[in-house]
Amino acid sequence: MIFFQNFGWLLVLIGVMILIHELGHYWAAIFFDVKVEAFSFGFGPRLFGFKKGETDYKFCLILFGGYVKMAGDQPLDELAPGETGEPAEFDPRGFNAKPRWQRLIIAFAGPFMNIIFAIGMLTALFTFYYRKPASAGGPAVVGHVRAESAAQKAGVIEGDIIAKLGDKADPAWDDIRIKEISGPEVSVPMVLLRGGKQISTTLTPAYNAKTGMGDAGWSEQNEIQIAQVLPGMNAEKAGLRKGDVLLAINGQPIRSTHKLLEVIKAANGAAVDILYTRNAQQSKMTVQPSWITTEGPGRWMVGVQLEEKVIITQLPLGEAFKESIRFNIQNAGAIYQGLESILQRRMSAKTLEGPIGIARLSGDAAREGPQAFFGLMSMVSLNLAIFNLLPIPILDGGVILMLLIEMLMRRDLSLNVKETVFKLGFVFLMAMVVFVLYNDITKILPS
Repeated sequence: MIFFQNFGWLLVLIGVMILIHELGHYWAAIFFDVKVEAFSFGFGPRLFGFKKGETDYKFCLILFGGYVKMAGDQPLDELAPGETGEPAEFDPRGFNAKPRWQRLIIAFAGPFMNIIFAIGMLTALFTFYYRKPASAGGPAVVGHVRAESAAQKAGVIEGDIIAKLGDKADPAWDDIRIKEISGPEVSVPMVLLRGGKQISTTLTPAYNAKTGMGDAGWSEQNEIQIAQVLPGMNAEKAGLRKGDVLLAINGQPIRSTHKLLEVIKAANGAAVDILYTRNAQQSKMTVQPSWITTEGPGRWMVGVQLEEKVIITQLPLGEAFKESIRFNIQNAGAIYQGLESILQRRMSAKTLEGPIGIARLSGDAAREGPQAFFGLMSMVSLNLAIFNLLPIPILDGGVILMLLIEMLMRRDLSLNVKETVFKLGFVFLMAMVVFVLYNDITKILPS
């Protein structure tokens, strides 16, 4: 049942992304009077559709993308179908008959629409739902350091302020995470503030084989609250409630979701004292952990699920737009750094998500609520724009690159070159599809 729900939400997500992207190409082509022969959802054999004017609007078998087919937009379209192989006369409304600057705009229009959609979607979302950590706006304070982690080896302790990481002064935790996950085994100079003193050290995030990304083993300091109290567990019996803000356990401050789990594990079944606040009133209680074996290896639990305390607010339109721009620029930087790390083989290509992975994310986001699903749509739209702008033949970025080369050369590339590039691009794209599908399947199979 969950599988079909996920697949349904994937179709919604991909359908919107294809429509937005291809409408960019379509509108630009129509504006420059280019003949559009087909507007397709998916690739492969035609399933159904309708023809209006000179354009065939259709759905095809492989719903993994889409395309706008314009007259003369493929290298072989420039050859006559006869036996002579002599160049045919250009259709004045064909793609290749148009000036290169117009073709450049048509190629860029698809990714551009995805970027506009990503910005617009988040702007609209932030005007009625903006979620930020309670500690947002302050310095990057370390709330937890895992034993034997890269952060501990660098000498980081709880309460340290990260004053500089690499060449970034006063980094936000979003900047720190991007640097961490995209730079496994890469040493980064770091400056900490501790008790008013500066401490210079070097951080080398470890490679996490499970995630395929870098891992420093730290987390930010935040207020921690109870997201859910599990029914029948000792936390419920002791009187803890959803929304309680946890202050300390066995006298140790709780600044991260990891601290509670760490102390309970170390207590090894002994009762723990929890200090918390509820409605601005501070209270303390003793809770006896229970040994739970239902999920994976057994562990001690008191029966609560934790989350960082967040503030839900609404932003004025101008602020929402600025925050959307900032968020999308940050995400674009993270995508770029991730791709760079994959190409440099510092980060595993297994981190890439294919249709099955995106379906799972779509279903999870839809079940979480509209705000999560709209946020995911924005992120996928930005990813689609960046992927299509990569200088890979057959993608928009490849078309743009060839047009720029021709503009510099002031002449067209030969048909043989264009045909070879097109074929290589098609092979690469199909290999990419096979890889991400295989990658998705290996993630869901038992290890």
